[in-house]
Amino acid sequence: MKLESAEADQRLRRARVARLATASASGEPHLVPITYAFDGTRLYFVIDHKPKSSMNVRRLRNIAENPQVSVLVDHYSDDWEALWWVRADGRAEVWVSGDARDSAVELLAGRYPQYREHVPMGPVVAVAVGSISGWSYRG
Repeated sequence: MKLESAEADQRLRRARVARLATASASGEPHLVPITYAFDGTRLYFVIDHKPKSSMNVRRLRNIAENPQVSVLVDHYSDDWEALWWVRADGRAEVWVSGDARDSAVELLAGRYPQYREHVPMGPVVAVAVGSISGWSYRG
């Protein structure tokens, strides 16, 4: 059943991890898990201190080429009556400095103690959410 917008919004706010879908200018898809914060209008994630080969990760390169992204949160259970998903679609931009970037990091630190212990110094991605949709077995 299609989720009502208020319920989809709440599930998006409560979930702890999501999958970010980006695509290159040529349309090649890329999907990665992210930790994030959602303020009701924008969804934020940061390139953090976890080991990476570079801070110039593919998701940032894709966003520079094609800023349209999707973020998916979901719940799986062997009890299929408990299944649900929520997708937020929007336009992403990368913030490397400034007050807005710092506020986004504070919002993320409010959700994840790891960010309070080790403040991320990498770029923040802000997704201006244009639409939220969702589905649940039970509604």
